[in-house]
Amino acid sequence: MPSKVATLEQIPVGQVHVEGMLELPANVKCIVLFAHGSGSSRHSKRNTYVARVLQNSGIGTLLMDLLTPEEDADYQVRFDIPLLTHRLLAATNWIKTDQRTKHLPIGYFGASTGAAAALQAAAGFGEEIGAVVSRGGRPDMAGISALEKVKSPTLLLVGGWDDEVITLNREAYEHMLCTKELIIIPGATHLFTEPGTLEEVARQAAEWFGRYLMAEKTAQ
Repeated sequence: MPSKVATLEQIPVGQVHVEGMLELPANVKCIVLFAHGSGSSRHSKRNTYVARVLQNSGIGTLLMDLLTPEEDADYQVRFDIPLLTHRLLAATNWIKTDQRTKHLPIGYFGASTGAAAALQAAAGFGEEIGAVVSRGGRPDMAGISALEKVKSPTLLLVGGWDDEVITLNREAYEHMLCTKELIIIPGATHLFTEPGTLEEVARQAAEWFGRYLMAEKTAQ
């Protein structure tokens, strides 16, 4: 049996399809859907790196384009959080019905504006989403109402040199009523390009998903 199965998928989201890379390690215990930030895609090197670390821990991943190429060319659409959330909800429903993944606990990893979509989607699904991790995210853009409804254990990771985003994360954190943690990674800017900082993001994410998603699978 191969150590990992990777397939390029066409995921139905309303009237369109978006592309996604589904990767399932042989010992898969749960799955994490990635919601990228504005101007990014499923090819994001940072998200791809984090996904690889998660896969090595037995976590399946789905990296997808939340927007079509035509939509992504419109700068305003990149910040359409309700649209991004709708796409993530649709992809989640697809994961919940696909024969390969329907038995797996589900988590979200959101970056930048994708974190707002992840939290809105988590608020919509309630306890069906086992955990959420935000990297350099904008949870504030999810809105107070959604933040208060999130039940999924949520980890907010912010770079220590990303002052404005630290403030926005702290404000959003205060509105969240779920199990939560805010970790500031020293020496990191918004994109975590500094040596060792993205590795720390991946380590923290793998630990968080391991604690909540894998525990959920074990309890089933």
